[in-house]
Amino acid sequence: LCQRFLDKKAQHEISKLTLTPPREYEKSSSDLIEAWNKGERELRFALAKARAEKMKKSFDTENKNFPVELMKVARTAVEMESPLEAEKLLNRYRLEFLDTLRPLDNFSEDAVFYYGLKLKLVSRMRQFNADIGEAAYKNIYNSIMNGERLEAIQ
Repeated sequence: LCQRFLDKKAQHEISKLTLTPPREYEKSSSDLIEAWNKGERELRFALAKARAEKMKKSFDTENKNFPVELMKVARTAVEMESPLEAEKLLNRYRLEFLDTLRPLDNFSEDAVFYYGLKLKLVSRMRQFNADIGEAAYKNIYNSIMNGERLEAIQ
């Protein structure tokens, strides 16, 4: 809806908004987007580290030091019995983190990027379905136990 009011650079940034940033750093013209991508990357690394620790395996975190609070959230999520409850916890964390990035100027380009990321998070949470999630979880778990590399069911 707002594209007609944004320049080409901002439109390009909106088209690249994602909840799953690339593993490697990518430059953005927006400090907010860079901060979001960095925070989400760190959360994913922390989750991978917590999962590896739980399985008594090693995981290369590229010598990253994670904040204590971040590791606490990751370990709590990994220890939860219900994958759905773990996702809810992680999404609350993501929303709280995103709120720390909220720009003061509600009419700035960063405000549009903030709103876009928040819409993506809320939309993702609305797609959760316990039955489909349980089936995907079992599929992934079985593939790990059988040494296969299957992806989650869509």
